[in-house]
Amino acid sequence: MSVFHGKNISVSIFGQSHSEAIGVVIEGLPSGITINEDSIKTFMKRRAASSSAFSTQRKEGDEPVFISGVLNGKTTGAAVCVVIYNKDQRSKDYSALFYTPRPGHADYTARIKYCGFEDTRGGGAFSGRMTAPLCIAGAIAKDYLEEKGVTIGSHILSVSDISEERFDSVNVSAEELKKVTSKPFGTVSDEKGRAMLEKIAEARNDCDSLGGVIECAAVGVPAGYGGEIFDGIESTLAKLVFSVPAVKGFEIGAGFDSTKLCGSENNDPFYYDENGVVKTFTNNHGGILGGMTSGMPIIFRAAIKPTPSIAKTQKTVNLETKENTEIEIKGRHDSCIVPRALPVMESCLALAVLDELIK
Repeated sequence: MSVFHGKNISVSIFGQSHSEAIGVVIEGLPSGITINEDSIKTFMKRRAASSSAFSTQRKEGDEPVFISGVLNGKTTGAAVCVVIYNKDQRSKDYSALFYTPRPGHADYTARIKYCGFEDTRGGGAFSGRMTAPLCIAGAIAKDYLEEKGVTIGSHILSVSDISEERFDSVNVSAEELKKVTSKPFGTVSDEKGRAMLEKIAEARNDCDSLGGVIECAAVGVPAGYGGEIFDGIESTLAKLVFSVPAVKGFEIGAGFDSTKLCGSENNDPFYYDENGVVKTFTNNHGGILGGMTSGMPIIFRAAIKPTPSIAKTQKTVNLETKENTEIEIKGRHDSCIVPRALPVMESCLALAVLDELIK
């Protein structure tokens, strides 16, 4: 079981990709919070595999089953435990991989750590499948925050070398976030979305895969939440984002582009708006200053690596014979995980904000 320990909540995820079930335990939620199961199921469908060219053909219903902590649609104050039963495993697809670690996967490192007792089926506990219970927790957090006036959304900023425009970091609105998250393919520009889909289809036809960048935003977060050093909301958010197996890069606000600016360019000047609220003219800080929320939109981007399971022949080793060899990965895999990772990134942001706002 892997556990995220926040200031006010903790989230524990259990199970493996091909175990009977996977699930999540959320502790620290006060009593009386509304649990909208229909909303959670809708959110989960965004993470689930589709019939599109980029998606795995493993079809899981991802039906959340509430075991404890919820009664009559409200939290009771006890730990909320939710289970998803796995129903479409094909474990035999992985039987030949026990001694031949797949490039780009955790097979080799898990073997060293767990001495051969690890569950290798479908990546076991290291599989992207484990983001499903994370999304359950994220859906609950998003619904609660929406009631408090905080809206979270994301879009596909790029796939391979095809990019669309970034969110307007100063003026991005709740309406814009809701609109893009309601789309079948999560780009603001439909034209760019079609180009990305064509690129993904080309990679799939070539027995290969692609990565990309997701941009995620939260609007309506009040100023003054977070803390210094280890208690900064940036620290919490980074830990959550890097818990997702496919993430290899993370930046907030101007991020790495800020290294190309002078301080006079990177600093965000303050002003009072017409309602007497302190804001900044620009938002290079991405809504977080000194580890604390500024009241401006929180903006981050995450780099998602290409799916490592590809049908091309790859070089590896045989851990039993200690020889160099080659491997062809069988099974059902995504040619691009980026579209399905959108609600996962939103879940990370929602949990980071929830941990600060909930008391």
